[in-house]
Amino acid sequence: MDNGDIESGEEEFHGQRGRKYRPVEAHDRAVLEMSSMDPGSSSSSSSVPPIRHPSLKKVKVGSQTGTEKEGNSPTRIDVNGPQRESKLEFFGFDSLVNILGLKSMMGEQIQAPSSPRDGENVSMTQGLPKTNEVKSGTLMGVFIPCLQNILGIIYYIRFSWIVGMAGIGESLVLVAFCGLCTFLTSISLSAIATNGAMKGGGPYYLIGRALGPEVGVSIGLCFFLGNAVAGALYVLGAVETFLNAVPAAGIFRETVTKVNGTTVEPIQSPSSHDLQVYGIIVTILLCFIVFGGVKMINRVAPAFLIPVLFSVLCIFLGVFLAGKNDPTEGVTGLSLESFKENWSSDYQMTNSAGIPDPLGKVYWNFNALVGLFFPAVTGIMAGSNRSASLKDTQRSIPIGTLAATLTTTVMYLVSVLLFGALATRKKLLTDRLLTATVAWPFPAIIYVGIILSTLGAALQSLTGAPRLLAAIANDDILPILNYFKVADGSEPYFATLFTAFLCIGCVIIGNLDLITPTVTMFFLLCYAGVNLSCFLLDLLDAPSWRPRWRFHHWSLSLLGASLCVVIMFLISWSFTIVSLALASLIYYYVCLRGKAGDWGDGFKSAYFQLALRSLRSLGASQVHPKNWYPIPLIFCRPWGKLPENVPCHPKLADFANCMKKKGRGMSIFVSILDGDYHERVEDGKAACKQLATYIDYKRCEGVAEIVVAPTMSEGFRGIVQTMGLGNLKPNIVVMRYPEIWRRENLIEIPATFVGIINDCIDANKAVVIVKGLDEWPNEFQRQYGTIDLYWIVRDGGLMLLLSQLLLTKESFESCKIQVFCIAEEDSDAEGLKADVKKFLYDLRMQAEVIVITIKSWDTQVEGGQQDESMEAFTAAQGRIASYLSEMKETAESRGTTLMADGKPVSVNEQQVEKFLNTTLKLNSTILRYSRMAAVVLVSLPPPPVNHPAYFYMEYLDLLVENVPRLLIVRGYRRDVVTLFT
Repeated sequence: MDNGDIESGEEEFHGQRGRKYRPVEAHDRAVLEMSSMDPGSSSSSSSVPPIRHPSLKKVKVGSQTGTEKEGNSPTRIDVNGPQRESKLEFFGFDSLVNILGLKSMMGEQIQAPSSPRDGENVSMTQGLPKTNEVKSGTLMGVFIPCLQNILGIIYYIRFSWIVGMAGIGESLVLVAFCGLCTFLTSISLSAIATNGAMKGGGPYYLIGRALGPEVGVSIGLCFFLGNAVAGALYVLGAVETFLNAVPAAGIFRETVTKVNGTTVEPIQSPSSHDLQVYGIIVTILLCFIVFGGVKMINRVAPAFLIPVLFSVLCIFLGVFLAGKNDPTEGVTGLSLESFKENWSSDYQMTNSAGIPDPLGKVYWNFNALVGLFFPAVTGIMAGSNRSASLKDTQRSIPIGTLAATLTTTVMYLVSVLLFGALATRKKLLTDRLLTATVAWPFPAIIYVGIILSTLGAALQSLTGAPRLLAAIANDDILPILNYFKVADGSEPYFATLFTAFLCIGCVIIGNLDLITPTVTMFFLLCYAGVNLSCFLLDLLDAPSWRPRWRFHHWSLSLLGASLCVVIMFLISWSFTIVSLALASLIYYYVCLRGKAGDWGDGFKSAYFQLALRSLRSLGASQVHPKNWYPIPLIFCRPWGKLPENVPCHPKLADFANCMKKKGRGMSIFVSILDGDYHERVEDGKAACKQLATYIDYKRCEGVAEIVVAPTMSEGFRGIVQTMGLGNLKPNIVVMRYPEIWRRENLIEIPATFVGIINDCIDANKAVVIVKGLDEWPNEFQRQYGTIDLYWIVRDGGLMLLLSQLLLTKESFESCKIQVFCIAEEDSDAEGLKADVKKFLYDLRMQAEVIVITIKSWDTQVEGGQQDESMEAFTAAQGRIASYLSEMKETAESRGTTLMADGKPVSVNEQQVEKFLNTTLKLNSTILRYSRMAAVVLVSLPPPPVNHPAYFYMEYLDLLVENVPRLLIVRGYRRDVVTLFT
């Protein structure tokens, strides 16, 4: 209820109804704790909204710039510039084809709407200004980057050795196994990429939008680290190859010795300092190319790739030209004998350089070869990493990635057959650069190919990694990454600089043997994330899942993800655990420090479908008491006015949390705005947002709902009928007791209050009314004493359940429960006490049982409570007699029957006196036994039929008089606890 509206006459002021009661002041103790909330979250700076005609709606564009002034006719602004407009309109107002709506779906920045209503609820992105950027096609944007990343140093210096160790048969299995993993990942990548427009970030963008921001950021940062460190690996490989080919270029000299039998041979090898110096220089040069932007990279990339492809051609020519009489020892040419000899595997011990040595410390098997070879097939994400620089992501990414994957896989398979038939096994295992030995016309071409292939791969890593980091920063999930944000279409210079420093740091370390397996794990983790994203989207099959890639099925994605996990554990289970632990730490950090982002991810869709299936499985039948949970409907602001920045009484959220066990359950916070729906719809949206912010501030699990209705009674009646769905409808209505009604002489409140109680009874809702809400303890205020239950009428065990829920909270865990059973004097008190004890024992509830017998017609009270209770009793009698006499005078003057609250009533004065006496007795009993109780729970009597609402409020006032903290509880026609297991 907005500011506690009551049906109080027809007077209106600035579109709001007049109020006749004293508001709760901002300095009241009950609302002081809310002073720390941002006052800007208030729905408006003034409690009185301006008058406006329904046709004059406010237009919200971006950050509300360029809004129209009220009272002026809206200015029409053409989207495509000032031109004569002619469009087909529906009923003379709405255009059937609205270019504004189409552009907003594409996320484009658009101008102000052409009319006030055209601009309603249109999401318009107001991002950073776009700059003109060179866009790449399939060849230069995807195929060449992927080919450069995949075709690397392993093919030149390790592939022939792998064939010699594993044999032709197992080498074919190895290549097919690793190639199948990347091929399935490419298919999954293609399916997601063709499901809609794709922004920058590549695999991070796809994973984050499918699996949620937490998973996306954790895998995205790991993939960024993998690309940055991989750049350092490629640089070191290029420098080491260069120093081996040109030893004179070394600045430092480092000599190692090799023991060959009884002979000691000195061997010159590149110094670690040379690797560091040249590595830093090469990294800086590559970064200058990256700083030049996509245009510069596209110009330089062919210069790196063409010599590499030429060197591969020279290798194949050398293989076919090598004959049986080749002067090189061990090279037999393409020979069937060599093919048969090398078909089977020959795993053996080697030294650290891979040379067979019976005394070596490294034993090779298929699992180890998977870890060695798999980096040769990574790099399939190089094109998608540059998704922001592509002209058409939906076309370029599938074609370019799959073409590069298939091209390199076929080349590897053919190379296995050729190398296996080219040389003896000894030659394959001892000649590390067999590709250079057989290359035609001279071996130097291979050195050039190795250097340029590694530099090309390093260039693509240094190009993709900064764009990946900038995409993560632009999503504004982690505030710590705000330094790396860039405008749409701009180059990520700061992210590139950070990547360069990270790469240089790894180059300075030099020895990356411990980091290299983790880098491979990061790539595999990313591939598994892409496959799982596609699997989840395919399995859910949401209406928005419409990929253009038609050759896909969820089983392929599941197989691809499984292969990634298998390969991770085949390579090293310890490094797998390390990479998963790092990703988990980032995930946990994002959950703690990250900002919420709703991208419509697959998990949200899965939760939604699970909720729908669960709701259908519950059906329409009543939930069994063993599975019953309270779903309170919190009536936020009745019976008083709160400050504008307090959308709900602060203690109501504390009480709502007390109705949950270990945080399970859900609360629905409802407020009612008085007025016309069309006029106050925007106020309702602002109030709903403010109320949701309040719920988050109070750390209360629940949802906010705002209802606009002409009166409070009509609004509540609509809420109690329609709120919720199936068995997830709220089952308990919670509100504060209207203590101000008599103090402020608000005679309109009783009719509204009684109407709400009757509505709850008719709708079969339980009711909990909190008296003394301002004094309700928060989670840090520990209470002592007892929780007293006055069990007057059968309520299905709701009071017992509420008392047990209170004991689970820290503030009430030191209290004990007392159950007071109110019985007539002629009843069997001892038998009733025994039955209640047995009942509580079967319910596993610890409580002391006290049976009190009273006579409803006896006005004598006991103890020191006589004066307090009798004084309240006498005052209530006088007010009821005065009200009754006024009713009789009005009826006599009009010649009608007794009327109250706009309907006829019948008053039995003897019955009224009996109700007052019974209430007096209960009040005196409560004051006698429970004056010092932490909280008192008492049954809520139903409103008597045909009695004025004023009388019922007097009964309740007498019942709760002088009780500081009390819950008035009414159950509904069902049990909420059960004896059975």
